[in-house]
Amino acid sequence: MKNPRDIIKRPVVTEKTSDLMAENKYVFEVDIHSNKTEVKLALEEIFGIKVKKVNTVKMPAKPKRYGKYSGYRSAWKKAVVTLTEDSKTIELFEA
Repeated sequence: MKNPRDIIKRPVVTEKTSDLMAENKYVFEVDIHSNKTEVKLALEEIFGIKVKKVNTVKMPAKPKRYGKYSGYRSAWKKAVVTLTEDSKTIELFEA
């Protein structure tokens, strides 16, 4: 297995993901080549939590322009992680 910190890149913090925290769901940007099992094991090792379910979504590359130059923003993968009821919360998200 890869290093857990290589699998979990960063948390995704938006208004929508802040509302999901009330339902014990957290959103992370993860390595595009990782699978659900790797994400679950990495989060349990890094934060010491109990993961109930992992849903992943591949976000497509978006076309971008800068003057006459055009290209694409990189594609990325996000994981919506549901914690068990008896699991502790992630301290990273507490204000």
